[in-house]
Amino acid sequence: MTIALAPALFAPRRVALIGASGDPAKNTARPQRFLRKYGYGGEILPINPTRNEILGERAYPSLQAAHAAVGGGIEHVFVMAPAEAALQAIEDCGACDVPLVSIFSDGFAETGPTGAARQAQLVLRARALGVRVLGPNSMGVIDIPGRFALTVNAVLEGEIPPPGSTGVISQSGTMLGTLLSRGAARGLGFSKLVSVGNEADIGIGELVDLLVDDPDTRVIALFLETVRDAARLAGAARRAHAAGKPVVVYKLGRSALGEAMARSHTGAMAGADAALDAFFRDCGIVRVEWLETLIEIPPLLARRAPLRLHRPPRVAVVTTTGGGAASVVDRLGVLGMQAMLPSAALKDELASHGVRVADSPIVDLTMASSAKRYGAVLAALIASPDCDAVLAVVGSSAQFHPDFAVQPILSSPRSAKPLAAFLTPHAERSLTLLAQQGIAAFRTPEACADALACFFRWRAPRDRDAGATPMAMPAPTLKKTPDEADALAFFSSLGVPVVASATAVAPDFRHDIAYPVAVKVRSPDIAHKTEAGGVLLGVANQAEFALRVPAMLRAVAEAVPQAAITGVLVQQMEKGLQEVIVGYRHDAMVGPVIMVGAGGTLAEIYQDYALSIAPVNQDEALEMIGQVKALALIRGYRGLPRGDVAALAHAVAAFSRLALLPGQPVAEAEINPLIVKHDGVVAVDGVLVLRHTGQEHHT
Repeated sequence: MTIALAPALFAPRRVALIGASGDPAKNTARPQRFLRKYGYGGEILPINPTRNEILGERAYPSLQAAHAAVGGGIEHVFVMAPAEAALQAIEDCGACDVPLVSIFSDGFAETGPTGAARQAQLVLRARALGVRVLGPNSMGVIDIPGRFALTVNAVLEGEIPPPGSTGVISQSGTMLGTLLSRGAARGLGFSKLVSVGNEADIGIGELVDLLVDDPDTRVIALFLETVRDAARLAGAARRAHAAGKPVVVYKLGRSALGEAMARSHTGAMAGADAALDAFFRDCGIVRVEWLETLIEIPPLLARRAPLRLHRPPRVAVVTTTGGGAASVVDRLGVLGMQAMLPSAALKDELASHGVRVADSPIVDLTMASSAKRYGAVLAALIASPDCDAVLAVVGSSAQFHPDFAVQPILSSPRSAKPLAAFLTPHAERSLTLLAQQGIAAFRTPEACADALACFFRWRAPRDRDAGATPMAMPAPTLKKTPDEADALAFFSSLGVPVVASATAVAPDFRHDIAYPVAVKVRSPDIAHKTEAGGVLLGVANQAEFALRVPAMLRAVAEAVPQAAITGVLVQQMEKGLQEVIVGYRHDAMVGPVIMVGAGGTLAEIYQDYALSIAPVNQDEALEMIGQVKALALIRGYRGLPRGDVAALAHAVAAFSRLALLPGQPVAEAEINPLIVKHDGVVAVDGVLVLRHTGQEHHT
């Protein structure tokens, strides 16, 4: 079905335009004008019940009339009429055997419940009739190499942009014009561009699949506001990687304003955007920070594969403008990269070309520049094992002498090692020359550094089967409202070591845990017991227990009068080298995620954690632990005592198997803290949130 969709979407033989206008100034006249402007070779059928002719084309009162007149074969209908007319268009497409309709019309799910119901009705009828739908709220499709421009986007009023090898899929129709125009100003071309709108039927993942199979496309760029079908997108991204076609995304929502969080630390720390970061890494998608980067990074990714470095990336910087180079080097450092310091062997190699360099992170040719020398230096840097990428920073000559300024870069040897250029002046001609040779060129130091950082963060899709190693799994027989004792018992059944515990109830509060002990109120209604005054630590003996526990329970009852208290949980006091938080959450967009970070009561303040799609295996858990700065304390930092990192990794991997429970009944779970010792780990506090229809239950 995906393959059959491509011809109708990008190369239909006949296109019908419902709601076409005869006024060239109206946006509903644009698709017809743009199709002719771009040289579309198929047949255009304007549909307007009040006109017999529109812009030189015969017009028809209805789709059925057009279908009868031309003998069928209409493959793509573009709807610009109001929402109710769009519903009728679906019926007409079904009657006329039209396989695809693109809907520019609004008034659907974006308007609220009434519109959402209208959209659901539209999709239901379309599926029943065998009609595929792009939109609603889609601004259409552009295929530059195929000379097909079925869109209302006003950017096509300008000059026809150059064809290229970057395909674009956007949830914002206006952003297609932004990317197209800004790319053209740099000499960057595109292959196919699609506005998906509401994704009522055809979505991002299916379109990525189409571009994987498209011979004109080498890099797939996404502009996203949300992710509606993570599983489909992940599968398409893995296909793209296997085909050697990188996928790069710019997604709105870093600030997570208005994002609803669960009441645990995990919910507050690992919100929706952090989960999406983990999702993009998991399926091999490159996420960029800057919109400019989305436009400029494709040549850096094209025909390359992810690297796997076990140290900070080293970038060789060669320049004819010291200040311009310093502006990029500064950003490289902020983003965790290093400007290369040349080795003795490289110094000797450069000296043989008449270039002498000091122990500086910049090879400055300002006073000794010639095209021949510049080219020799670039070739030496590209061949050098001292660096992982080469960056050429070009000064004012890029604006006034474009052929001379960038010729050494254009003539440099092609290599798997990335070569990029940053042009300090406004130099469109030089940008175009570099784009024509497939060399990534940047207009700002921020986008340049962001692109290089994104390239080095790029990873091949993770082998999801590696995290799903079979292990003994507990039957998901949980109470409807589990409390901490239930949570810890369940985590123990997963294979996580937990503290020795016992429940004590009034009036005598008997237990068999040796003193000193910790005492916590037991209630399914209190998520954070410390804030409610429901935790006692270091209770030394029975006399102290008898004195302090009733007082604690009175204070909790006063602080949280609605909470049901079933007794107290008595635990053995534990100590170790470091406290760790391990969290699990079933994210609404991307599914199960696992988190490990600096733990304790200040976990949210530290915001020092690593996140991955769950489940993970022990090696992947070790990699996550290595990403958490605070956990250097148990990795032997500066001679400090080493903790049992292997046991921590085993616990993280075991905990992540919550994702493998049949039906994935757990919405959220957390251990905070998991105490890391010289030998082993132990969970001393647990939170469990179950997924129930219409309601979730928090411990």
